[in-house]
Amino acid sequence: MDLSRRRLLGLAGAGVAAISLYTNGISHGKAWAAPRFADDPFRLGVAAGDPTADGFVLWTRLAPDPLAVDGRGGLPERTVAVDWQVASDDRFRRVVRSGTAHAVPELGHSVHPEVHGLAPGREYFYRFRAGGVLSPVGRARTAPFPADLGTGSLSFAFASCQAWYEGWYSAYRHMASAGHDLVVFLGDYLYEYGVGPDAGCRHRTLPAQYQREAHTLVEYRNRYALTKLDADLQAAHAAAAWVLTWDDHEIENNWAGDVAEPDDDGYPDGDVAAFRRRKAAAFQAYYEHLPLRLPQKPAGARARMYRRLGFGTLLDLHVLDSRSYRSDQVAGDGTGKARDAQRRDPRRTMLGAAQEAWLLDGAARSAATWQVVANQTLIAQVNQRPDAKHPSWGTDMWDGYVASRDRLLGGLHDRGVRSAVVLTGDIHRATVADLKLDFDDPGSPVVATEFAGTSISSGGNGAATDQIGRDWMTPGINPHLKWHNAQRGYTSVRLDHRELRAGYHVLGYVTRPGAPVSTAARFVVEAGRPGAHHA
Repeated sequence: MDLSRRRLLGLAGAGVAAISLYTNGISHGKAWAAPRFADDPFRLGVAAGDPTADGFVLWTRLAPDPLAVDGRGGLPERTVAVDWQVASDDRFRRVVRSGTAHAVPELGHSVHPEVHGLAPGREYFYRFRAGGVLSPVGRARTAPFPADLGTGSLSFAFASCQAWYEGWYSAYRHMASAGHDLVVFLGDYLYEYGVGPDAGCRHRTLPAQYQREAHTLVEYRNRYALTKLDADLQAAHAAAAWVLTWDDHEIENNWAGDVAEPDDDGYPDGDVAAFRRRKAAAFQAYYEHLPLRLPQKPAGARARMYRRLGFGTLLDLHVLDSRSYRSDQVAGDGTGKARDAQRRDPRRTMLGAAQEAWLLDGAARSAATWQVVANQTLIAQVNQRPDAKHPSWGTDMWDGYVASRDRLLGGLHDRGVRSAVVLTGDIHRATVADLKLDFDDPGSPVVATEFAGTSISSGGNGAATDQIGRDWMTPGINPHLKWHNAQRGYTSVRLDHRELRAGYHVLGYVTRPGAPVSTAARFVVEAGRPGAHHA
């Protein structure tokens, strides 16, 4: 790209300034005529998301006091006009699109302008202005033209699970400097838990308001604000467009549809109405803080998060929501021993019938070389006990939804989808797996490849090998697992029409800032030949 990586990072952290922008757009009500802010209103950074061949969605939230206990970010209950620009150069000498969005208090003074009319496969830069204050600069790349048959490649990173109080986000600084075209985030952008006053890492003090588990819109808003104040996370958002989906902790641990986790949540177990109120608050805060398009804007306790993004004929990215439509977990939400008949019940679903059909039919119709699935929990069968006669299964993962997994992998196989790759988060460890039509049959065909990535910070420092990893990798127990690592970090992917290469980048520690990064392993998958091999 034209802009050096070092200069891009500098722009991402640039100070405020005043400029004059060209504006357009339709007013949604009388805006605050001359807003004055007590501090920089762009303290939460900027972001872009869900790129298409002609544009992307932009995001920022005005919050001069991001951790204000009332959840308003230090602003009054007034609408604020926010100007935005998109340019083909980082100095904004060639502005190609501009407009005005309105930050309303009902959405936490966040804005989500959707930009159209850009050239495909191009790098652009964007920024905002409000009340005479200029935001940091962000970078985003549009997707290739849908009919592009070229020989190009695409580079992206994927990550998940970033508990603020369990570690620093140093992995994002390395990710931001790598110059990826895209970032895919697979869930657990924050954690809803209440934590004690002594929780947190060295030099990372947790404010007192987070000692209670989040339930209300104000509490979720302030969790996001705390998370997004991290400079490394802001740099990663400013460096590339993101595609995001949620897992459980954006709302509550192990939620399933309208079923809450069976614990003391401040309301009786089985109180669906109360849990829907909590979901509505969590869903709104999620939308307010991330670069999501209008179709992903929630309506109360309902939101359409699963969607498909195309990148020319190279890649179709299928983004899943494996929480909103799933059956409740068996065996007391995973706290008891699951009987095999429960796990295999054909009535149980992970995705719901509509999403399942959408995924399989879309992959079958696609003209793209690669079908990449952004997924939350591990699909591969994993006996978690090194004992073939007395297996133990993780029932929050696809092992608790065996019939649903069989329909997914069988559907891909029967439809002739031969270059399917699954990206997975959730488990705070990295593993690579062959996804087989029948995991219990050594001769069964491999249908797809699963790259499960570790966490950004959740779980603390981690180690290359731990007892769980030794159990999983016990010879003869899970032969379809190719590799395992329990350090923190992220995964990079580069693919063209011939092959896909994945690199696992790990940090030695996250409980203090500034950890260096190293590459623990690299794998390659050939187009049309499912199954990963060490590069």
